[in-house]
Amino acid sequence: MTALSVHAEEYLRLRRALGHDLADAHRLLPRFVAYLDAIGAGTVTVEAALNWAQQPDANPGTSVWARRMTVARGFARHMAGTDARTEIPPVGLVTFRQRRRPPFIYSTADLAALMAHARETIPSRLRAATVETLIGLLGSSAATSTGPRG
Repeated sequence: MTALSVHAEEYLRLRRALGHDLADAHRLLPRFVAYLDAIGAGTVTVEAALNWAQQPDANPGTSVWARRMTVARGFARHMAGTDARTEIPPVGLVTFRQRRRPPFIYSTADLAALMAHARETIPSRLRAATVETLIGLLGSSAATSTGPRG
């Protein structure tokens, strides 16, 4: 077990004790340390972190590179306290822009059709009226929150 491996385990143990979610770090940090050991690096450098984060086994269009760099940066910050040679990769070195689908906005006709369908298909009159009212309230609140202000 190398010195970096020991430091990585201490880092994960500390983060876990502080209540952090370590889903990515728990999986990725041992891979980063193994990479550092394989290239013979005794400490974290910006170049090593960047080379590891941008390994070609992941598509650059995904968030993998950015998540890897986040894990490497966190470990580097930890290591900087004990090893003055540690280089902390700057924020923004590897970026990821998440693409979200635009929301579907129901038209007035769509809402009326949903309300009628609830009224016709739900056997309990009270439950049908409740669902119909809920759809109407949701539709009217969305219309007033996105509509023009007076």
